[in-house]
Amino acid sequence: MGNRVTRRDFEWVYTEQPHTQRRKEILAKYPEIKTLMGPDPHLKWIVSGMVFVQFLACYLVKDLSWKWIFFWAYAFGGCINHSLTLAIHDISHNVAFGNKQAKWNRWFAVFANLPIGVPYSASFKKYHIDHHRYLGGDSLDVDIPTDFEGWFFCTPLRKLLWLFLQPLFYSLRPLYVNPKAITQMEIFNAFVQFSVDLIIYYLWGLKPIIYLIAGTILCMGLHPISGHFIAEHYMFLKGYETYSYYGPLNWLTFNVGYHMEHHDFPSIPGCRLPMVKKIAAEYYDNLPHHQSWIRVLWDFVFDDTIGPYSRVKRLCKLAKES
Repeated sequence: MGNRVTRRDFEWVYTEQPHTQRRKEILAKYPEIKTLMGPDPHLKWIVSGMVFVQFLACYLVKDLSWKWIFFWAYAFGGCINHSLTLAIHDISHNVAFGNKQAKWNRWFAVFANLPIGVPYSASFKKYHIDHHRYLGGDSLDVDIPTDFEGWFFCTPLRKLLWLFLQPLFYSLRPLYVNPKAITQMEIFNAFVQFSVDLIIYYLWGLKPIIYLIAGTILCMGLHPISGHFIAEHYMFLKGYETYSYYGPLNWLTFNVGYHMEHHDFPSIPGCRLPMVKKIAAEYYDNLPHHQSWIRVLWDFVFDDTIGPYSRVKRLCKLAKES
């Protein structure tokens, strides 16, 4: 323990991301994995059910006291909203309706966005493709904290605050690191979202709006489910930049815990990622993985060798746009 040192910079590497080569090797050995690619026929029905549950909850909470608004936002509604953000993550890979119906996926993501309270889906899609294409890419992968975040949030108390403020950093960081022009889909996303917010306010008042937005902020911050933000790519062991988690919270998060498998095969929907691990077991069983997202959060806060700087960074050349 005596030689443990707090990180003062990112882990710079000068190799390509590991997922490209592993994908080639696995497909060469197990070509049947290609049959797992394509849309998940159940996703649109599951997501629609979650959206309507939240609309029902808006009606049920309209007369509650404020303390119960925030309690249910954290304990129930926020869990659904966080799960919906992960459904939007899957939908961004066209797994709701398939690649041939790309627009349907974009529109459906806007629908899935409605309980989240603020427009999110179109901007997420715009940047998430870069996260896969340029994993760890300096000034390209906006999932990586800024130098200020790494420098300032380096003590347990500050890291705890950073976890609580994660939604703020995730929403503002792209505007600083890699600003992009606003798209028509983002305008459509915002128009639809705020229109529905106004309808909810007109029907049931302010409390349902607070219930939705507070749930989103609280459950994407300091919450057991939000452990996946840290678990996925923070370097808990030197030399490994992506980690999977195979625990029960995958049931609530569209198998986002199968993150190594997801980056190897982003076009395979979350419901089929366990099959990837089963078919190509020798590629995954011996890789380090997390047992608990709560333990991930605990270690992140109290282990002085882990913090926002614990990320792999690389220089990437911009791919030519097709």
